[in-house]
Amino acid sequence: MTVGSQVKACFSSLKSADATLGILANKTQSDQARDAFSDVQKIVSEVKDDLQKQVIRLSKEEPQYKS
Repeated sequence: MTVGSQVKACFSSLKSADATLGILANKTQSDQARDAFSDVQKIVSEVKDDLQKQVIRLSKEEPQYKS
């Protein structure tokens, strides 16, 4: 597995985690749990956005990492 494909796989996992946290935040009855899920979702979303930039950079600047 190339570095590029590993980064893309990590990005896909973060997208899934982000979506799941949003669903959990919306479905929970507890205000405390809802706040916790929302806080973590914000952090995961920021990391996901940063990683997406890296995926784009890898595909442009590092053609050997394309998959």
